[in-house]
Amino acid sequence: MECIFCRIVAGTLPATPVLENEHVMAFRDVNPQAPVHILVVPRRHVVSVAALVPGDAALSAALLLAAAEVARREGLEDAGYRVVTNIGDDGGQSVDHLHLHVLGGRSLGWPPG
Repeated sequence: MECIFCRIVAGTLPATPVLENEHVMAFRDVNPQAPVHILVVPRRHVVSVAALVPGDAALSAALLLAAAEVARREGLEDAGYRVVTNIGDDGGQSVDHLHLHVLGGRSLGWPPG
């Protein structure tokens, strides 16, 4: 089990969880890019969104529902927040385990600033 997120889900690496259920785990990013930066990962190893298949519909829904719940718990609903996933090297994916970034707590509009 070499995947860092699989090890976090298994409890062999520490994390600061904010939500857990049978399908997903959400925890604080150790290198936050915003005041609130939480990662939502499936408990089962899936490389990325590109690896999802029609049988993963329930897992896909669980990820999005968890992202919305995390945002509610963190008080991001009124001001807004961003949910993003990166796919592959050119997409900036740094861990080959599907994960959603929930970012908020400051303006994330474009252009930055």
